[in-house]
Amino acid sequence: MTTAVNLAYLVASVLFILGMKRLSSPSTARAGNRLSAVGMLVAVAATLLKGGILAPWAIVAGVALGGAIGALLATRVQMTAMPEMVAALNGFGGGASALVAVAEVVRYLDAQDEGLAGAAFARHGLEPLGLVTVVTVLLSVLIGAVTFSGSFVAFGKLNGRISGKPLAFPGIRTLTVFLAVASLAAAAYPLAALGDSRFDAGPLWLAVCVLAALALALGVLLVLPIGGADMPVVVSLLNSYSGLAAASTGFVLGNYALIVTGALVGASGIILTRIMCEAMNRSLVHVLLGGFGGGGAGVAVAAGDAAGRTVRETTVEDAAVLLGYADRVVIVPGYGLAVAQAQHAVRELGDLLQARGAAVSYAIHPVAGRMPGHMNVLLAEANVPYDHLHEMEEINDQFERTDVALVIGANDVVNPAARSDPSSPIYGMPVLNVDQARNVIVMKRSMASGYAGVENELFHLPNNQMLFGDARRSLERLVSEVKGL
Repeated sequence: MTTAVNLAYLVASVLFILGMKRLSSPSTARAGNRLSAVGMLVAVAATLLKGGILAPWAIVAGVALGGAIGALLATRVQMTAMPEMVAALNGFGGGASALVAVAEVVRYLDAQDEGLAGAAFARHGLEPLGLVTVVTVLLSVLIGAVTFSGSFVAFGKLNGRISGKPLAFPGIRTLTVFLAVASLAAAAYPLAALGDSRFDAGPLWLAVCVLAALALALGVLLVLPIGGADMPVVVSLLNSYSGLAAASTGFVLGNYALIVTGALVGASGIILTRIMCEAMNRSLVHVLLGGFGGGGAGVAVAAGDAAGRTVRETTVEDAAVLLGYADRVVIVPGYGLAVAQAQHAVRELGDLLQARGAAVSYAIHPVAGRMPGHMNVLLAEANVPYDHLHEMEEINDQFERTDVALVIGANDVVNPAARSDPSSPIYGMPVLNVDQARNVIVMKRSMASGYAGVENELFHLPNNQMLFGDARRSLERLVSEVKGL
């Protein structure tokens, strides 16, 4: 049985690695997701069979129930809610790891109650408590609890139940440091009480309870001060945390598949976090210190602002003429596209412009939306050809040769102040150079600022025109007008 289970773990690990490799390209991402899902099924089934935890019929029933819930979520959750769903899944992963570690401590306590003889250990499938077990249990609880509470704060910020602005109070950083130090002290307590020959899970149980409470509070305080514009970084970082918690729990259980899976998720999450930070030209320390991204309030549409600058407003009819006779069009999707569920309408417009002879491309900023890859997933759902999607580095030098840049719901990622205004909070953040196009059309509901809470200089440039209204309705009307040209 042991050999068969280890072989199953090896197969699952290979499937995970192949699946993650395929996730690196939009054209193979779906196949990669299926490979990873099959690998997880193999790993779960092997673990349950190895431990004799459940009867085969119960395993089948559990897989069927879980699969039904997953299918329901996959079909019912809107693309606009996908970022908070990812945050919630990160939280559940961290919480599950912490609970499994706690359950293992409970098993040690049960064995201790029965007596310290080897027979008591054998009945519970345990070996005498050692340093590796203690350290990995503490890591699982610490990282898992921080991930759980932090992820659900991120969940609240993403779905609007908690303000997207950085939330802080006097002394929050001092309290955060205190909780971090107290957590380390709680983790150190059972290590100091660990003996070489005497099995005693009592200090470990006390430390686990205290550590879990401290870590839950720490997770909340770590995410509250972080602004909404940094949420893609936070989501990827919490994803890494959930992987590290799972790997630690794998060491607690001696489960090779869990160790490999957790290590893969942890490493990929850290790599993605670094990519997100580079895309925003911000260090991870600055992100964790918070303060960037305010979810600024909207302002009324007006002919000018306090500085006397004008805002040019256009109509659907004029925008359709500009687009219909353009030779080169670059479409820039943002979170507003997801909110309006306008991905199918924008694909229809893109196809129509191509049929009229225009070269149409989609410019993807790494942090557009509310999670890494949000725009890629959104456009893939609408079957936009993969080779039409271009990352910022690929397309930025092409805007100078672009007739029309159509910006749909993007804000901070197209703000030229990031290049020109040292006093701006987003100064130094790489942005899409849409302002260099011959004509720019920005589709928005209002003149509201983006998640960074700063005014967009693009709106006042002479080559820019604002098309106000719901993105999907405006795009549908654009399609109708272009067809009539």
